[in-house]
Amino acid sequence: MSLNTLPPISRRENRQLLIENKVTFNGPETELSIYDTYRNSSGVALEADHLLYCGMVSGRKVMHNHYNVSGELFVPHESYVMPPGEHVEIDFPDANEQQPTTCLTIEISKERIEAISKRMRDLVKIEAPEHHWEYQPRIIHKHHTRDTQQLLERMVSFYVRNDPDKELMVDLGVSELVIRLLREQGREVLLSYCKRVPDASGITTVIHTLEQNLREPLDIDQLCRQACMSRSRLYVEFKKQLGCTPGEFHQQLRLKSAADAIRDGQSVTEACYGYGFNDLSHFSRRFSQFFGCSPSAFRKVNLPD
Repeated sequence: MSLNTLPPISRRENRQLLIENKVTFNGPETELSIYDTYRNSSGVALEADHLLYCGMVSGRKVMHNHYNVSGELFVPHESYVMPPGEHVEIDFPDANEQQPTTCLTIEISKERIEAISKRMRDLVKIEAPEHHWEYQPRIIHKHHTRDTQQLLERMVSFYVRNDPDKELMVDLGVSELVIRLLREQGREVLLSYCKRVPDASGITTVIHTLEQNLREPLDIDQLCRQACMSRSRLYVEFKKQLGCTPGEFHQQLRLKSAADAIRDGQSVTEACYGYGFNDLSHFSRRFSQFFGCSPSAFRKVNLPD
């Protein structure tokens, strides 16, 4: 994540603490904090009264919570979402004076999340009957997409600039970030529902088919027949439910599965051909477009020597 938009006076030169320094910027119903850690340390506590959307900028840290006491590795291009009232302890295994570990948090009020959830309920109904666009207060740790990465970079710029439209731009950025979070949780509920009741509707049938055939080429005509919909209707309904087209969803599933395989130790080549990509260059280009880093860079970060 680029931090070139921060104030010209170096955070390093003006830090107050030897181990960790925190710089905070306020926005409407929200707050951005940037943490620079300069020394190897462990058990550093982090908690908040509101939701914390955490993004890794440089270096690595290990997050411990009561669900995973042994800890989870947190690296750049990953998001870690803490619900209100949650408590974690953090280890910084690589932090040093020359290469501090840097991360950011965006604190978002409960009221703001509920207001956006209500608008989502008014606008979109998901096929899964148990889903009501309510924020599910649980810890989320995931490798986010290039679009999310770019949004976080823009938001850093919004917070730190002395711009007459700062509050409006921050407000819009926070709304987009919350919508992405709600969409991700809604998608998880829908995919879980599809596994239990794959033939509940035309859309769930299509989702199930795509999940079961990751290595096969996309056949839109077959999907239309399964859903009993025209091509245009299928695209409209699918995008309403999942925020993307069937083709985009199929590719996202393949890329995420390939990323999991690489994280588990497979080579880039094995992951490429194992999940239906026929050309290594094409796979690398698509992977970089989606995750914001090349497959080899992703492997290096997740499987360091």
